Amino acid sequence: MTSPIPTLSLVDTDPAELAVDAIVIGVHSVNGDAADGDGGSLLLASGAESIVAAFDGRLTGTLALLGATGAPGEVTKLATLGTITAPVVAAVGLGPEPTGAAPPPETLRRAAGGSIRALAGAGTVALSLPLPDDEDAPAALRAVAEGALLGAYRFTGYKTKLQPGRRGPVGAVVVHVPDAAEPAAEAEVARAVVVAQAVAQARDWVNTPPNELRPPQFADAVAAAANEAGLEVEVLDEEALREGGYGGILAVGLGSSAPPRMVRLSYTPSSFDKRVALVGKGITFDTGGFSIKPAQGMWEMKSDMAGAAAVTAAMLAVAALKPSVAVTAYVPMAENMASATAYRPGDVVTMRNGKRVEVLNTDAEGRMILGDAMARACEDGCDYLLETSTLTGGQVVALGKRVAGVMGTPDLCDRVKAAGDLVGEPAWPMPLPEDVRKGMDSDVADISQVNAGMDRAGHMLQGGVFLREFVTDEVPWAHIDIAGPSYHSGEPTGYWAKGGTGVPIRTLLALVDDIADAG
Repeated sequence: MTSPIPTLSLVDTDPAELAVDAIVIGVHSVNGDAADGDGGSLLLASGAESIVAAFDGRLTGTLALLGATGAPGEVTKLATLGTITAPVVAAVGLGPEPTGAAPPPETLRRAAGGSIRALAGAGTVALSLPLPDDEDAPAALRAVAEGALLGAYRFTGYKTKLQPGRRGPVGAVVVHVPDAAEPAAEAEVARAVVVAQAVAQARDWVNTPPNELRPPQFADAVAAAANEAGLEVEVLDEEALREGGYGGILAVGLGSSAPPRMVRLSYTPSSFDKRVALVGKGITFDTGGFSIKPAQGMWEMKSDMAGAAAVTAAMLAVAALKPSVAVTAYVPMAENMASATAYRPGDVVTMRNGKRVEVLNTDAEGRMILGDAMARACEDGCDYLLETSTLTGGQVVALGKRVAGVMGTPDLCDRVKAAGDLVGEPAWPMPLPEDVRKGMDSDVADISQVNAGMDRAGHMLQGGVFLREFVTDEVPWAHIDIAGPSYHSGEPTGYWAKGGTGVPIRTLLALVDDIADAG
């Protein structure tokens, strides 16, 4: 069962008169005097005019005394004591006043998420944040709605007793907009709910303990959710994988008592011009096999299926949003364990497309299962192939915990970057150098799994170069390495809770929309 998200609605009632438990307004930092003349260094953002008037010019000064600075994401709460209808006003920092009509969408998204999280325990919260009234209005409203719903996410967990002082998530969110009944605004709310539900589902799967989400259970959960969404579902068990020649998936799964799976999900509209394939890595737990990982932090390897969770959840959203493009997902699942039956360094594995791979590092298992799935996607036929995975620690070394690495066809990589910038999931295109590929020539097989001469240098690039071997020449493709941004191990921030983030679901959905619109 997916963790619940708040209900979401639009209102055009005067914010000062809204009968809610708390109302959120925006505040900017400034160097000079505040606009309402009380001598503070804060400036209330648009959307808060009636609330400023109700406080008779004293609001920014009081917020400043409480420590508010207007820094992005900072939340300062103030009891209204009957000044307005809501008993609490929460001022969320938006940074310096923007030069345009409103802050950038990602600033609004993070502000909405952070404020909703700070108001946990409230029944209903209203957001009266600055929204432009021009062509940028839909993007700003989408950002506020998504941020609020994603910021409210709580993983229910496995505690037998509720933590002292832990408050439940906000139950309902209302967003103040001037034209609440506009069809375009209502459409943005409906989309935000679908997207937030998909992200919550992916986060739940990533956060589930690995003993409860081994490959057969994960496949069953995905199939159940997809059937309910109306998608076409095919589940390949170990026998079907053997008959189909999926050597990479089978090899990685050899060490586990829980056999591997591959799930294929299809959405086919009545009319379409393009076909998109989505592929996601589903390693439900990764010990590294005989190339074993260090014990420190290994527990986070329960998130090594974040790519599969993202792709599957994106398909659930596709089924609800109904774009005019056919989308098929290929989700290989295995558990990478060390045992008497596990695959070994030195093994040669025959992949789905017939290529033979020399295994040099059993901890480079993700590319083995993905190669099979990507080959199948190309066999079935697609106009674009988008793959995402927690593939390499090299992504974190190169780009950190927030920015994904993108490799593949240059034009499509540029579209991935543009989509990521649009939705607040940044990605950066990386090269696929030929010298990296040359170092993966094997003495005994078609290709080695890693570049032994480079060791871990350029490890992210090695993964992309390997995956390229399983995409046919005519198919534009992109590999999105989300080793860092798929899992947030720090304190909650913006609309990210601790644990699974759901990256890059919103990027994939933006790309599907882009392909449906532009081809």
